[in-house]
Amino acid sequence: MKSIAINPDRLLDNLYELRKFGQYKTGVVRQMYSKADMESRHWLWEQLVQAGLDARIDGLGNVIGYSGKSLPTLLMGSHTDSQPVGGWLDGSYGVICALEIFRALAEDPDTAHMSVDIASWADEQNTYHGFLGCRGFLGLLQPQVISTAIRTDGYRLEEALLVAGLDGNSEQFVPDRYLGYLGIHVEQGPRLDIAQKSIGVVNQIAGCREFSVSFFGESNHAGSTPMAMRHDAGMAMMEFVSVLNRRYHQLATRQSVWTIGQVALDPGAACVIPGRAVMTLQFRDPSEKQLERMEQVLWQMTRAMHKGLKVDIQVEKTIDMPPVQLDEKVQEVLCQMASHHCPDQWQVMSSGAIHDVALFSRFMPSGLLFVPSIGGVSHSFDEDTSEEDLIAGCQVMADAAVELISQAS
Repeated sequence: MKSIAINPDRLLDNLYELRKFGQYKTGVVRQMYSKADMESRHWLWEQLVQAGLDARIDGLGNVIGYSGKSLPTLLMGSHTDSQPVGGWLDGSYGVICALEIFRALAEDPDTAHMSVDIASWADEQNTYHGFLGCRGFLGLLQPQVISTAIRTDGYRLEEALLVAGLDGNSEQFVPDRYLGYLGIHVEQGPRLDIAQKSIGVVNQIAGCREFSVSFFGESNHAGSTPMAMRHDAGMAMMEFVSVLNRRYHQLATRQSVWTIGQVALDPGAACVIPGRAVMTLQFRDPSEKQLERMEQVLWQMTRAMHKGLKVDIQVEKTIDMPPVQLDEKVQEVLCQMASHHCPDQWQVMSSGAIHDVALFSRFMPSGLLFVPSIGGVSHSFDEDTSEEDLIAGCQVMADAAVELISQAS
């Protein structure tokens, strides 16, 4: 087994340098196409060029560095945009690891010929449209998205691209170029931290279904309308959620999760009974059968409860992403390297968070590694991982890259 030596100081220095763009306390505010985000993308482009890659920022904001070395090529990457309250490692760790691995390969005469492309994909945090950049790269982006996508405050994707100097046209991947896709990420959950493990080898990514649930009642005066005569969409929504939560607790597996992420009342005035209420319901599980059971509960409740709640209920499915099983051969290599570098300090696990590897797995063998999130905290200024685990994850990833390229050559 060939092992290459990454440069831990360089890895950490680049991570801390990237954190400066949009830094707030220990976290970052670097939403897609913001000033801080675009500055970070140009900084990353410079790093890729200096490392010897043919680097480009495409019309969606993807930053891609192409290796000019002999095929086959391993594609590696993640994202550098953040949530409004963002963790400093979320996504960025995977991009900087990929850069460090490229440099380490180039510095070792035995691996200098190996080809790795690096990417930071645009809008993986769904500021405008989830996985916008890699969808564009893979040919999965619907043409109307550019003209219809908006931020939660109503700011349009078209305008954001114009201000950023981007034309909306993305690079397109060449299938014959790539032997596979490899990513590494902070876990964004507590399992590795609780188990006191340094590495997680991801075997599957949970499926996700999301719905917009609307309740239609009747607006009226909040002071003079008797309770028995009300058609209160807001109260109906709250009762519906209460029952749904109990039903899901009865149905849930250990890995089932569900979230009411957005709620809106219309007209939203203290003295007016809401005539309309809208919420988003999202649930996730690694089992397609469990997802189907959870969806059936939603439809059953919708049919059964609308009369008793004295409102009409409308349900629209907005996201349906099936669970993804990652490539077994790539997993074997990742497990081998994790066992070599972190004996007894690694485990195989599923991912509740959806990552770009789920999309790439449709087109090429793909794999994903996790390192612990301290306290299970992510999408927060308090997100953190120990330097020792950051270094260990990058080293495992580096040797896995060497092995995968060697097997394909």
